Amino acid sequence: MSEEQNKNNYGADNIQALEGMEHVRMRPSMYIGDVGVRGLHHLVYEVVDNSIDEALAGHCDRIDVTINEDNSITTKDNGRGIPVDIHKKEGVSALEVVMTKIGAGGKFDKDSYKVSGGLHGVGVSCVNALSAHLRATVHRDGKIWEQEYERGKTLYPVKSIGTTEERGTVVTFKPDHEIFKQVLEYNYDTLASRLRELAYLNKGITITLLDMREKDEKGEYIGETFHSDEGLKEFIRFLDGNREMLIADVISMEGEKNGIPVEVAMVYNTSYTENLHSYVNNINTHEGGTHLSGFRRGLTTTLKKYADASGMLDKLKFDIAGDDFREGLTAIVSVKVAEPQFEGQTKTKLGNRDVTSAVSQAVSEMLENYLEENPNDAKIIVQKVILAAQARHAARKAREMVQRKTVMSGGGLPGKLSDCSEQDPEKCEVFLVEGDSAGGTAKQGRDRMFQAILPLRGKILNVEKAMQHKVFENEEIRNIFTALGVTIGTEEDSKALNLEKLRYHKIVIMCDADVDGSHIATLILTFFFRYMRDLVEAGHVYIATPPLYLVKKGAKKEYAWDDDQRDAINMKFGGAAGIQRYKGLGEMNAEQLWDTTMNPEFRTLRQVTIDNGTEADRIFSMLMGDEVPPRREFIEKNAVYANIDA
Repeated sequence: MSEEQNKNNYGADNIQALEGMEHVRMRPSMYIGDVGVRGLHHLVYEVVDNSIDEALAGHCDRIDVTINEDNSITTKDNGRGIPVDIHKKEGVSALEVVMTKIGAGGKFDKDSYKVSGGLHGVGVSCVNALSAHLRATVHRDGKIWEQEYERGKTLYPVKSIGTTEERGTVVTFKPDHEIFKQVLEYNYDTLASRLRELAYLNKGITITLLDMREKDEKGEYIGETFHSDEGLKEFIRFLDGNREMLIADVISMEGEKNGIPVEVAMVYNTSYTENLHSYVNNINTHEGGTHLSGFRRGLTTTLKKYADASGMLDKLKFDIAGDDFREGLTAIVSVKVAEPQFEGQTKTKLGNRDVTSAVSQAVSEMLENYLEENPNDAKIIVQKVILAAQARHAARKAREMVQRKTVMSGGGLPGKLSDCSEQDPEKCEVFLVEGDSAGGTAKQGRDRMFQAILPLRGKILNVEKAMQHKVFENEEIRNIFTALGVTIGTEEDSKALNLEKLRYHKIVIMCDADVDGSHIATLILTFFFRYMRDLVEAGHVYIATPPLYLVKKGAKKEYAWDDDQRDAINMKFGGAAGIQRYKGLGEMNAEQLWDTTMNPEFRTLRQVTIDNGTEADRIFSMLMGDEVPPRREFIEKNAVYANIDA
């Protein structure tokens, strides 16, 4: 049989079962990360990844995802359909093998799939194991085949239920409440963000999302269609829609180097931040890896060569560094690798060494052509690099000043910090509090053993609009660095933090529950996202949730965190209760603040996580950047909820 025939002959024998799935339900976090919000949504991504694999193999161009009324999920594609004939080794239908054996799937057969995304073969069987009910329907060879499962176990053998002219696979599953005890409700925006990302990363595919739980003003179900003809080029425009572009258009390339498909898109803007996003087989490698190293090498080498030849660096009295070439740069690197090797704490750092040179070559060729064909843009980019280098030298002095003042350098703690007596950082927490008044109340109410208080004066600097040396010169930001005890990093990696020196493993942002408080919290979050992202990704950053109301009637009193709670408590008390609206933390006495917001036994802390780095980047640039119209549109759309957790 020829190689081409073999590729298209996708049958039961192409399905290879690697291992059993007995303990998936006992150890779900090993397979999907956690059993909270992130893990719940990951189930959808795993099923969709199966369809994306069909698209990568050239057999599928449409994927439909539906959130049903009961919070179950249906995914449908127009691929070849999972094989249903008998698997020789297992003695049952290949569909049943795929659905009930961990690691079973065509993606392990190189003749069926060259590359694939997903959790490296864990796939849909893991989703099945963690679902209360799952139904798989296959349209293949003119027939409709079906099988249902409960908590991963088959209810009946695969059966034919009719004929069809369509082809593809339909999977409907409902997550198991025994596994996902805290949350069972899907967030539309979270799913939309990932599906949009997949559409950009796989141009030509149409992906739809429909929410059957909610209707719009016209009485139609909420939904979106995601499709991209230009791929990463469009993705860059979407991400940078809130920034002012410095050059005429997005620089992009797509091709194959050393047998590795590489796609790159980049643009320079007027901001001072560097935003690099990387993907391997559609997986967001937020820890970077060899493909990102290749991009940086290709960018730096090519731009430096051009800048030297242009003569624009002749008057510069110091060398240009790698960081200078990436200030104000937004770039996406996407590679497809047959056998990716992942490293890092969360297994999202690419380790394949051959990818470095492939990406470096691709970027060098792309940039050389662009700079030669666009001399005006080339001059603008080099001028931006020179300004970045000058600012870096100013920032180094400011950074050194911060370093000298950090506690680990012997400079002492900020005068306003009320420290705790516990020495073990894992047991310590620090509250970043808005203003001296609230800070004073928090100091009185806290547990001095393990809780520290750092009052911040007014609104801290908006780092989205500030050059790096201005950030490090800001007194409030210096105080945060000094109190936390982390060192800031080197010129080569100015955002890297030494987390081993972190003095508190819980950093709690505690602001008033009003518009000003939300703005201050967003300013602090922007600072953490841009300059202390390691802290966020390590799970150290939290937002306190002070109550909005105190409801009192006679000797009875209860706190409420929203209007519905307030009304429910009022009804419980028989109506006509006295209601106090807290406009700020300073309106509570120390005991009330402790009871509601600081006491670990009763408080609610929202952990700040970055589920989608590209979406977080886009939202921060929109909320804190220069462009007003997109910010106004966002606020008008979200005014009722007006809360952003990264």
